[in-house]
Amino acid sequence: MEEKTDKSTGVLYLIGLGLSNEQDITVCGLQVVKRCKHVYLEGYTSILGVEKSKLEEFYGREVELMDREAVESNSDEMLLAARTAEVAFLVVGDVYGATTHTDIALRAKEMGIRVEVIHNASTMNACGACGLQLYNFGQTVSLCFWTE
Repeated sequence: MEEKTDKSTGVLYLIGLGLSNEQDITVCGLQVVKRCKHVYLEGYTSILGVEKSKLEEFYGREVELMDREAVESNSDEMLLAARTAEVAFLVVGDVYGATTHTDIALRAKEMGIRVEVIHNASTMNACGACGLQLYNFGQTVSLCFWTE
């Protein structure tokens, strides 16, 4: 966990949701989501296997869906909220499965916002269920879901 700076009284939590349904979130992740003032869901780098409404029902919190433009170009609202409050940024799979999420963490740190990460399962480590081993593969790439 990162040391809190005195520029910010809030925190940005990057929380992995796992691979399948609303119950894949870790216990730690769920506890954090339940106390956050704002909860955002990144909705373009991976397919969420459950409706957003199911997440909201299980978490007991409203979840704001962020599309590609919101994540890559308009995440300032989320970062500004994290300066003074606990804010959750939910990611399907694991948090650092896409460089976009690393960029958000770096931008938050530059703004003096404490960043905490709660990891979860991802397709990268779940491929072991097929008998595949990550060290047998070369570089990986991610393909975004494009909009019109």
